[in-house]
Amino acid sequence: MIRIEPSINCRGKIINLDTPKIMGIVNVTPDSFYDGGKLNTTANILKLAEGLLSSGAHILDVGGASTRPGATATSPDEEKSRVIPAIQAIIKEFPEAIISVDTYRSSIANTAVNEGASIINDISGGDLDPGMFQTVAKLKVPYVLTHMRGTPSNKQENPAYTDVVQEVFFDLARKQEKLERLGLTDLIIDPGFGFGKTLEDNYKLIKGLDHFKNLGLPILVGISRKSMVYKLLDTTPDDALIGTTVLNTYAVHNGAAILRVHDADAARQVVQMMNFIHRV
Repeated sequence: MIRIEPSINCRGKIINLDTPKIMGIVNVTPDSFYDGGKLNTTANILKLAEGLLSSGAHILDVGGASTRPGATATSPDEEKSRVIPAIQAIIKEFPEAIISVDTYRSSIANTAVNEGASIINDISGGDLDPGMFQTVAKLKVPYVLTHMRGTPSNKQENPAYTDVVQEVFFDLARKQEKLERLGLTDLIIDPGFGFGKTLEDNYKLIKGLDHFKNLGLPILVGISRKSMVYKLLDTTPDDALIGTTVLNTYAVHNGAAILRVHDADAARQVVQMMNFIHRV
């Protein structure tokens, strides 16, 4: 176990995690569950990026392969053709922006970092590409280690746990040890809400989020407009912002260091208010 670091080094840019930071979602996919197909031009991508940054996002997470349940697998070439031009355009327009690449493929991660991305966000925790851990260690950029059971297409087919918090914890701990042996120290953990979990599992994880602080690593929480919100409330992703904000508030209270969201302004208000409560 290592101590919780107050910052991560993103290619020389230091992000202090003493207070929670906001990761804005930039999905350049045609079939994502909430915003699929909206970013079909460079102009739309840049407009969203500008909006997220101006609303308080510290990181932009660019993904080109939908990981919604039942999603059709995207080929590496197709994912690359979506992600890399988006990263290049954002960096050209906003050179100070910190970019995360949302991919489980080491080849995409390698190319994205060479094009200016600073963080690798792997929803599979290395399970879908055996070369990912070595690639991350070589690139020496922060890595989001996420827990997932199965693949994006089958992850929600009858997931079962005896103790979901304990099992996710030990899976992340095992991979943390492996990554640290490879020399990687800028690690962020994500319990993987919605990635091979039932509705009840997701709520057990967020209720037990502070348990993951025992790993000594910053915690990322990605629950924005997901089914764990809208199914419980019997609504839709479009109407899930209030529920998302409630859960993000609970997550920050329980130790989340990064909130991955579609709506940066709402998340910024959560962080601002929680910080004030902790100070008074």
